[in-house]
Amino acid sequence: MGVPSFITLVLVVVIMFHSFFVEPTCSSSSPSPSPSSYYPPPYKAVRAAYWPGGSDFSPSSINTNYFSHIYYAFLLPQPDSYNLDVTQSDQTQIPIFINGLRSLNPPVNTLLSIGGGGSNSSVFSAMASTATTRAAFINSTIQVARQYGFDGLDLDWEFPNTVQDMSNLALLFKEWYQALVSDAKLRRKPRLLLTAAVYYANRIVFLGNEPRSYPAEAIRNYLDWASPMCFDYHGAWDNFTGVNAALYDPKSNISTHYGLGSWIQAGVPPSKLVMGLALYGRTWKLDDPSVHGLGAPAHGAATDTDGTMDYDEILKFNTQNGATVVYDGLSVSFYSYAGTTWITYDDVWSIRMKAHFARSLALRGYFFWAVDKDKDWALSRQASSTWGHGRY
Repeated sequence: MGVPSFITLVLVVVIMFHSFFVEPTCSSSSPSPSPSSYYPPPYKAVRAAYWPGGSDFSPSSINTNYFSHIYYAFLLPQPDSYNLDVTQSDQTQIPIFINGLRSLNPPVNTLLSIGGGGSNSSVFSAMASTATTRAAFINSTIQVARQYGFDGLDLDWEFPNTVQDMSNLALLFKEWYQALVSDAKLRRKPRLLLTAAVYYANRIVFLGNEPRSYPAEAIRNYLDWASPMCFDYHGAWDNFTGVNAALYDPKSNISTHYGLGSWIQAGVPPSKLVMGLALYGRTWKLDDPSVHGLGAPAHGAATDTDGTMDYDEILKFNTQNGATVVYDGLSVSFYSYAGTTWITYDDVWSIRMKAHFARSLALRGYFFWAVDKDKDWALSRQASSTWGHGRY
């Protein structure tokens, strides 16, 4: 990272001070969640993260001082039977995941997540379409979770494509919850948790076949919590630079402020919402390195993978390339640039303010994607510290 001038430092401090205490003006159509003076007790907080199956980062290396729940990501339903496909790799990795986390102190709850961004949405649509196929899926998830010793189940269906999909999702949540209650009684064990990763906003407008809204009543009644994915707002699919996880966007509804407000307005109580945070950034190649602000013309990703960079990789890039680092007070985010490479990401300061925002709304907590992207725990530690100490 390049050394900023004294004037730059002063300007950054002023902007940071302003953004922390003054809420930017958002579009008039935005549902506006009102920060509460009530903070939920720390012991109720969810401090979660996903661990990608097969990651080189060992589950036993996770610092559980900063987490309450860790998800194993992911298993997929088979497209014919809708039973979970537990591959040979999963059969090896899941015991390592469970046993590695059980050996740690303090302990954490473990959840099995099903789906993910690379899954086939049409398989979930077909599974949810009839009572018979839903039952096959539900029974398989419970069997696998109990077999391996998970504490809960998580659905990451990205994304229901139609209004009918959303109606079927409501039925799935209801029947899944009822099956979990019956299973707990039969086994005389605590009920498995049931959660879902969902779109950042209650209503999906930009993706899929038609505008459709999540079943808020079913989420309220049957899930322990829903986890809005408050990231991936912009990326290399755009031909301009943008913010990966904007807290505010005065020019559009693509922001965490808008998204969480829409969930609360739809009837999902804050105590059943867990806000998503990103431990990675997104990259672009600038068309012209001399034009490097937000909205600058760009083409494609600056990395040879999926256009993302882990937080520790971003810090390394900034240092090695003498990158210019900019804090954007309107979106509460950072970006950096060097040559034609442009990166949007969260740093310790913006994570602090986003965690503060979530807590001020009396949300249930937050989750990170993904735990292996925060090697020295800087962001995880900051979020946990901001929320307050205590366990779920």
